[in-house]
Amino acid sequence: MNALVALCHFCELHGPRTLFCTEALHPPSPSPSSQAGAPVPGDRDRDGDREGEGLTMRANSSATQRGEMCDGCRSLPASHPGFMSIDDETGIRFLSHQHPRQPQLFSVVRQACVRSLSCEVCPGREGPIFFGDEQHGFVFSHTFFIKDSLARGFQRWYSIVMVAMDRIYLINSWPFLLRHLRLTIQSLQSTALKVFDNEQGVCPQRAARMNSVFSPAVFPHQRSGNAARSLTSLTQHPNLWASLHSSFSWLLKACGSRLTEKLLEGAPTEDTLVLIERQTEQEEEMSCWEGAEGGAAKSQRHQSESELGHDFLYNDAKLDELPGPKFRSLRHLRQVLGAAEFRQLVWHVLMGNQVIWRGADPGLIQSAFTVLKSLLPVGCVRSVPYSAQYEEAYKCNFLGLSPDVPIPTHVSSSEFSVLVDVTSERSCQISAMGEDDISSLYQFAISSANTQPTDRGPTLLNKLEVALSNENLSVDVVSHCLLCLKEEWMNKVKVLFKFSKVDGRGREDTQKVLALLGATGPGEEDNVRLLKFWMTGLSKTYKSHLMTAVRGGERSPSQ
Repeated sequence: MNALVALCHFCELHGPRTLFCTEALHPPSPSPSSQAGAPVPGDRDRDGDREGEGLTMRANSSATQRGEMCDGCRSLPASHPGFMSIDDETGIRFLSHQHPRQPQLFSVVRQACVRSLSCEVCPGREGPIFFGDEQHGFVFSHTFFIKDSLARGFQRWYSIVMVAMDRIYLINSWPFLLRHLRLTIQSLQSTALKVFDNEQGVCPQRAARMNSVFSPAVFPHQRSGNAARSLTSLTQHPNLWASLHSSFSWLLKACGSRLTEKLLEGAPTEDTLVLIERQTEQEEEMSCWEGAEGGAAKSQRHQSESELGHDFLYNDAKLDELPGPKFRSLRHLRQVLGAAEFRQLVWHVLMGNQVIWRGADPGLIQSAFTVLKSLLPVGCVRSVPYSAQYEEAYKCNFLGLSPDVPIPTHVSSSEFSVLVDVTSERSCQISAMGEDDISSLYQFAISSANTQPTDRGPTLLNKLEVALSNENLSVDVVSHCLLCLKEEWMNKVKVLFKFSKVDGRGREDTQKVLALLGATGPGEEDNVRLLKFWMTGLSKTYKSHLMTAVRGGERSPSQ
């Protein structure tokens, strides 16, 4: 990531100062112009390192000559070589010193330091804030206080800033940066608080200051004597700067690898938009919960639930990692259940009814859900992989249950649910029969109160069954065929949403649109139900964009 992290401090005598800075140096790309007589990259890097050290020494020496340097303004001595870490995968080097190695970055970081500890402050003077411009870069800043028994107000003011030229990238990384910088800040504050409590126990400063004689002549000497406390003395951490180097280096590496640019041919699909929205919501919820009381436990619980939910989105890579017997594809599931039972089950999936699998093998149930979820858009999938109690249909349309969980009466008698009971053949063992011979290991009983015939539609199911029954088509070809069918019907959903929900057309006009979309005729009722259910899976981005465009078109004639 092309960014820089710095720790800044507001000195009571000298104002804002940069204490510690970590930057990433990318390896130079090989060029045809490089010749034998040209300096090698290692020589250029060493020259750059010496230039950075010289910049630090010049800054320190000039400040010392002006009498503007104290222990609180200094982290590493001028003779210290600094810290360096190398990423073996990418070859990126992470260098840390008191000041950046390049003069251009020195002024940028200096300005970010001054602004973060003076004018660019959030309410309460402690917390995150974003500022910057195209010329001097954009800054994510988090200000905080460190306890000090000798400071004015018993605390000193610090900030951690991340400077980058990419505004969009920095804003998108806000939840990630906030979550991990708070861990670093809390570690510094808790360590300094212990030192503060010990010093107050030995010599309480509040009582000593109240009993001391105050005069204008003595006040400057008192303040100058108390200002020269370094962060190392405040935390009593012998390896403080090495620890901060590790934290800042990991932050730059992780922040750079979590978001990557990909070349997309055409507009992103609805599934891509929904996945992006879900990831953003999860990061925002985690950051909000971590800030609340007891947020750590809630965050861990929410993270486990979100990981389960993310893993249960259809992911072929995860399917091979499941232990024990498992369904490999839709064709395999159809062969095990039988054509009639498979069509009944898939019909309920496409109609949006709750699909319940009850059995003792969570891996087998998870593989069935992974296969069945490929029939739906991502926005229509709400899953509870394996539970010890029944969950209502509004929470999930895929529900896995242990064998002893009873099904409520209102669910078993409802036509909007289907139950698949999985029982094992006790006479057969997995080691003897083989993991792939599911039909010999388990028995499947499908039951539903639905009385509507499932042999007419929807049209998507009819076309899918033709592809599955054609043995000349491989599993990959059938998968691509299903993807095309989903995109075709998702486009029909968008047209119907625009026509009925946004424009508010009547029933007769809607019927004409359905005829144009090819949703009428045999299985018309099932096609309409499928379209209405898939309409709930549209992304918020698409809906808001469509509503904004329509409202803008309504205002344009009057303007």
